[in-house]
Amino acid sequence: MTGAALVLGLGALLLGKTACAQGQTATLLQGPGQQAAGQPAAANSGEQTGGTVALTLKSAIEMALRNSKDIQVAKLQASVAEHASLVSKAEFLPNLYAGSGAGYTYGIPETPGGRAPSLFDFTYTEQIYNEPLRGQGKELEEQARSQRILLEDVKNGVILRTAMAYLELGKVRHSLELLRAEQESADKILQVTQERQGEGYELPVEVTKAQLTKAQVTQRILQLEGREDELEVFLRGQLALGDEQAIEVTPEELPGEAEQEGANLVAMAMQNNAGLMLAESDVRAKEFRLKGEKRGNLPTLEVVSTYSLLAGWNNYSEYFKKFSRNNFNAGVQVQVPLFSAKTREDIGLAQINLQASQATLASKKTQVSAEVRQKTRHLRERDAAKEVARLELQLAQQDISVLQEQFSEGKVNLREMERARLEENEKWMAYLDANFQRQQAQLDLLRTAGQLDKVWQ
Repeated sequence: MTGAALVLGLGALLLGKTACAQGQTATLLQGPGQQAAGQPAAANSGEQTGGTVALTLKSAIEMALRNSKDIQVAKLQASVAEHASLVSKAEFLPNLYAGSGAGYTYGIPETPGGRAPSLFDFTYTEQIYNEPLRGQGKELEEQARSQRILLEDVKNGVILRTAMAYLELGKVRHSLELLRAEQESADKILQVTQERQGEGYELPVEVTKAQLTKAQVTQRILQLEGREDELEVFLRGQLALGDEQAIEVTPEELPGEAEQEGANLVAMAMQNNAGLMLAESDVRAKEFRLKGEKRGNLPTLEVVSTYSLLAGWNNYSEYFKKFSRNNFNAGVQVQVPLFSAKTREDIGLAQINLQASQATLASKKTQVSAEVRQKTRHLRERDAAKEVARLELQLAQQDISVLQEQFSEGKVNLREMERARLEENEKWMAYLDANFQRQQAQLDLLRTAGQLDKVWQ
């Protein structure tokens, strides 16, 4: 093969590769709502085809919310808190107990609890007015509401992790497509360069450079294949798919509803941020507790009633003028605290806890406001970086077109064309990375502002 024929063959190869790359650029830069020609319709519905499950971003999030183990644990914790609040509340509801026993009596009949020995007895109790106990109950109810807030925060965490993994998997696979195409070209370029070096048209250093380029591409492919496997394993776990279930994703942009103005996001964060809502709930819980403890100096009122069936062998007739087997007592028990050091200390502890919660809330408000502003600025920076990467990619492609014409006319050599192709490939990778980093910043901002549900609703 002559040197001229090799150059012409390589030129045809590069022309075909440039057309392929330009087609990929048009696909990547199309609007989020557009679908590439030939894209399978199953990818828009999350349906399974054979051994492959085709997912959209929305369907992946919906499956994760249904199957996440973290959400199941959070639901159980919320249920535990709910039942704990009901235990305290039950003191203000009717409580009826039954008992039975028999024993030998020598002397005055009595039991360790102070009641007379009985064959059978009923006891009824119901708290009517007990403000410290009521305050503790309201505190537990507020803590149960806090657990429900935590449940929603766990759901947001699942949405965030699933969305990021889905978007990154799409980016990684797109990058692998580019690198594998580059690998094929690198193999052919190396082959041509070795042949030209054998014919004396290239120096050995050019062969080494071509080998290095091929090795670098192979290294990046292996790295991305490892990352692809990690993301697939994570998504299978989140979506409750089989270990060998193949996943098909489509490159997507976040929905337009996720775009919010910075000032609006600050206001929304003040109302919807999970950490801020938890701090506000904690303040309310401590206020309920303090209110109840301060009323600990008031009387307590409890309805009580007892029925006892007594036995004749417990010496009742020897110590009481009249013995009755059936005994019934009913009434109210009132306790008036005259002096209680415990009540005073309980009030002091509740006040300190409330002050600590209020300080935490004030600090959290400042922190959330600052975080939203900082993350809004970061998102704008990512927007700018994405636009720079897009323009650099466009410029690299335009340079390729110009150099391709010059190459076909014999005005530039193979080495210059190869440098331009490598530069274009780097710009492609930079654009994909910039786009994903922008999506990460947007998701992080939306979670801080409590608006993450807009990603999938």
